[in-house]
Parts: sequence; structure tokens; C-alpha cells
Amino acid sequence: MNIVLIGMRGVGKTNIARRLSFRTKRPVMSTDILVEYETGMPVSAYVGHHGWPAFREQEFEVVRKVTALDGLIIDAGGGVVVDLDAAGQEVYSDRKVDLLRDNGYVVFLHGDVDRLAAKVQGDPDRPTLHTSRPAADVMRARMPFYETAAHWTIDVEGRHRANIADEIAERFPL
Repeated sequence: MNIVLIGMRGVGKTNIARRLSFRTKRPVMSTDILVEYETGMPVSAYVGHHGWPAFREQEFEVVRKVTALDGLIIDAGGGVVVDLDAAGQEVYSDRKVDLLRDNGYVVFLHGDVDRLAAKVQGDPDRPTLHTSRPAADVMRARMPFYETAAHWTIDVEGRHRANIADEIAERFPL
């Protein structure tokens, strides 16, 4: 089984995944890095050139491939729990979440939305979530999707990343 870390931008998924990898000796695969590898472009550039719908399709292909493997820590991008409907609105992604849950324990790293939105605001490596809605609003709207997808939720506020990684490793031993 894989250990899948989901959560909002800036919550610490990558940091915790690396610490968890060190603790468990499991390899880490980042869905965003794999999309960059597959497309030959940074995520922000890919979204800028091709748009969110194309990115979500690339993300699905990466999730399909990575979930065919076993014994990984999957550092999932912040929007892995969403797809876009015909009007371009975010909806729960049954197809991606089902793949992640079929061979993995999904851990939702929960943090304060306003703090996280402020933390990542203006980061040139992260594409704008929405052209007319503030990032915090988009992140709040995703909250029920994260909760539905997760087997387990951890609140990261005020906690050391190493302690969170230890807690996950204890909960999901090899």
C-alpha cells in the first residue's frame, strides 16, 4: 500500500513526504514533479500555456501511473481531489481519488486556509488557482473534497513536520 498525502498548497506535503521517506525508507513520488517530467514544463508554465483542463488530464495520467506502483509515499498536488466540469468549475474527482484510495492510505494534511493562502500568495512557481476568486475561497471550497477523499486527517497547525511524519509512519507501518 502507498501512503498518499493530500492537502492545500503550502500545508507541508512535500516537507512531510521527505521526512516520512527518511523515516520509512519508502521512495517519494510527487504528482506535480511527474507532470513536469511528462510535459517538459513547470506546472505554472503548463497551466499558463494549456489551461487548467489540460493540466487536470495530465495529472490524471500521472495518478494512474503512480498508483500502479506499491510501497510509495505519494506527494499529491493540492488539486488532486478536483476535476473540472463542462463550465470549468471544480468538482470532486472520483476518478483520481478512487485510484489513490485503491492502493493507498490517503492522509489529509489540514491547515488554516487563510494562513496557507497568504503563505503561497505571489509564488511564481504556483499557477493562479482562479482568475476572479481569491485563493483562500478556492481552497475553502475544496475542503469537503479533501475530507471525503481522506482515510485520516491530521491538523498541522502549530506542529513540527518531523512529529507529523513520525505519527504517519507509526499509523501506517510497512
